[in-house]
Amino acid sequence: MAAEGGRAKPLAQSRMENFRKVRTSEEEMPLPFPDLPPDVVEMKVKEGSKIRNLMNFAMAQMELKGRRQIVFSGCGRAVTKTITCVEIMKRKLGGLHQVTKVRYKTVLEVWESQDQPAHGPAQNLTVHKNVPSICILLSRDPLDPNQTGYQPPEPRHEAGEDTLGCSSKGLKRPLPPPCEELLPKKLQVQVSDSPRDTGTTAGQQDP
Repeated sequence: MAAEGGRAKPLAQSRMENFRKVRTSEEEMPLPFPDLPPDVVEMKVKEGSKIRNLMNFAMAQMELKGRRQIVFSGCGRAVTKTITCVEIMKRKLGGLHQVTKVRYKTVLEVWESQDQPAHGPAQNLTVHKNVPSICILLSRDPLDPNQTGYQPPEPRHEAGEDTLGCSSKGLKRPLPPPCEELLPKKLQVQVSDSPRDTGTTAGQQDP
């Protein structure tokens, strides 16, 4: 049935309007680069991260503490920001070898119903999303140029150039596709009566 004044909203969307997201967590995965030093710095970029704060810390690690390698990682909506941080560092430092890996990781979201029942606990939704994730290794030392996702060093930009305006367009090669065994992916929704944890599976749908 059409909604008054416009199109009818999808059933799933209309149901989610009665819920608010209360918690998000990401699946912990090892970095996809072999032979990394145990103390390598990983910059975990989030959707709400400030690029200036990320770059101040990352540049201090590479310039002041003499790090030879650094990793930037992000997933979902943070992928573009992750690439931007990498391009800024490459332009500021120059001479950095790069390896890019793309994969999927699971993000868990807990949604709480805003329609509080008169008796009993509030109903929750637990949503498992499989989202694209990117990991980029930058290294002062040479890397294997034959491995997938390798990019050679770029020349250092002169002082005064605008490096904050760079974007994902600066990537010279297309990103390697995720492994085929990761596809197809499903979005799983669990409905629970507990405000925190378990529940029963309500259904699955393609993302």
